[in-house]
Amino acid sequence: MNILGYMQKIGRALMVPVAVLPAAAILMGVGYWIDPNGWGGDSALAAFLIKAGAAIIDKMAILFAVGVAYGMSKDKDGSAALAGLVGFLVVTTLLSPGAVSQIQQIPLDQVPAAFGKIENQFIGILTGVIAAELYNRFSTVELHKALAFFSGRRLVPIVTSVVMIVVAFILMAIWPVIYGGLVSFGESIVNLGATGAGIYGFFNRLLIPVGLHHALNSVFWFDVAGINDIPNFLGGQSSIDAGKAVVGVTGMYQAGFFPIMMFGLPGAALAIYHSAKKENKDKVASIMIAAAFAAFFTGVTEPLEFSFMFVAPVLYVIHALLTGLSVFIAASMHWISGFGFSAGFVDMVIQSRNPLATQWYMLLVQGLVFFGLYYAIFRAVIVKLNLKTPGREDDEAVPAAVQSTNRTELAKQYLEVLGGQANLVTIDACITRLRLTLKDRSIVDERKLKALGAAGVVKLGEQNLQVILGPLAEIMAGELKALR
Repeated sequence: MNILGYMQKIGRALMVPVAVLPAAAILMGVGYWIDPNGWGGDSALAAFLIKAGAAIIDKMAILFAVGVAYGMSKDKDGSAALAGLVGFLVVTTLLSPGAVSQIQQIPLDQVPAAFGKIENQFIGILTGVIAAELYNRFSTVELHKALAFFSGRRLVPIVTSVVMIVVAFILMAIWPVIYGGLVSFGESIVNLGATGAGIYGFFNRLLIPVGLHHALNSVFWFDVAGINDIPNFLGGQSSIDAGKAVVGVTGMYQAGFFPIMMFGLPGAALAIYHSAKKENKDKVASIMIAAAFAAFFTGVTEPLEFSFMFVAPVLYVIHALLTGLSVFIAASMHWISGFGFSAGFVDMVIQSRNPLATQWYMLLVQGLVFFGLYYAIFRAVIVKLNLKTPGREDDEAVPAAVQSTNRTELAKQYLEVLGGQANLVTIDACITRLRLTLKDRSIVDERKLKALGAAGVVKLGEQNLQVILGPLAEIMAGELKALR
């Protein structure tokens, strides 16, 4: 499998632990809403909810190890998840400051600071990937009769624990270098202040087409390089008291996304609708309304972005630039709010009483401005360059809203367009994408996929295909698996 195809597997596996974040955000957000001043100190219920949410946020590295191992295993078996946990515990224990001090026979105060940050998402992903590969290789191995009890799936955690000892010693040499590089990059962005935040916002959107934005996000949103923007923001007053957060600064890598998700992209959707041919407006409206609604309320933007990402790349570059500008403005003005899932209306309401959410209401004003910017720029560029956005195609089928409410029948139609059961090697899904590995991708008719309701497709390597279906992706993946 090529590198992009393998990254696709990791990307979809990451959706398993990332999908837990909304639960943490809701629990902590409700707790903060109940007790915004005492931050749980004046309300037992608030404390209960905040601690419950923190239990998820603070252990994201473990969730990454377990979730990635499970998501990348060939048959999604619990033994793979257990192997991921075992691998994570072995590595993080051997690379803890105390263990490093003992193994290298150096004073504890001379142990590199990198080992104090060994329990992070990068290590979680690494151990999860290794555990999954070991599971796929050894889960069917049969041992001698004397050791038969440890054959198959029971063998995998044992093999993983041994392999991770070797990995730990390798990381003992290279982790300080990796960590130092990440810290240097993070610090260079932090030292740029609002400009750095804007640069991050630009590249965050630019990496969406290949699904590699998660790697960039882990540096700025979590604790890989010490920035930890999301957990520190969600920690609210406790983060302030602990010196982990600064009012008006913490959340700067999140705030500027609210005007884009809630207002900018809906403005782009309106421009695409108004630019469509008269006979296609009704069909385009059904797509744009649903996509804009999802972007505004939940911050899920891929259905809308993929409607123009590949048919009009210039618009997507403009979108990335405007996102960077929005993040820069919000950070410059200290208009701050954060999120646990994405920058939609629900997250904004939940986090509005967080003491780190400063002048968050100005993000709504900024959003109205960006609605106008997106609409004006998109409309002008579409018309000026005669871009073939939805509804402006010459002879392509315009994606129509899915008419059938019978998911099984719809899955059968997708299966036919994808080349039938014999053509499907693997079927998986993330939040918005149906992720497939095909024997022969050339037989797939993209026009028919769009006619069935797909917002777009992404081709990776020779065999991998992503079909953008929005919230229907997970359901359709299950239906396709049931038909095999």
